[in-house]
Amino acid sequence: MISSDSSGYSEIATDDIRDNVFKLISEDWFLLTAGNLSDGYNTMTASWGGLGQLWHRRVAFVFVRPQRYTRKFMEENSLFSMCFFKEEYREALKYCGTHSGENVDKARETGLIPFEPSPGVTAFRQSNLILICRKIYHHDIDPERFLDKEIDSLYPEKGYHRMYIGEIQKVLSKV
Repeated sequence: MISSDSSGYSEIATDDIRDNVFKLISEDWFLLTAGNLSDGYNTMTASWGGLGQLWHRRVAFVFVRPQRYTRKFMEENSLFSMCFFKEEYREALKYCGTHSGENVDKARETGLIPFEPSPGVTAFRQSNLILICRKIYHHDIDPERFLDKEIDSLYPEKGYHRMYIGEIQKVLSKV
């Protein structure tokens, strides 16, 4: 453990993440959020991504389709958060994955409480694990490069994801 503060979180090292990241991302899902409380933010539920080592850095990679309102915020901001929750927040995650922040206030509708754990990035108080990442790379998925052509069937509307790679700046775990 690195440090603790009054927000109910402790900052931990990436090596101290003990959760199964495959389960966290693909089964439990997470909220991907970009932007801040003063200038605006948006969040979306995601279940595609990963954590690892790249360019001698601990990184997270996430994927956002061009149709998603969150994409605008990912483009305009250098930081993003990945917030993981306990199962009791599944309905809130479902809501955030089926409604656009362009049309509704997802926090108000779900009862999630946004806060800024670091300047310039938004997360949610109910999260039990928060990753704060600084974008260091992005790349658009190119269907011409699919080696398994069946993958293209996941894109009936051809809205191919943009992959963002972020260096993990901070990991916060609920005390």
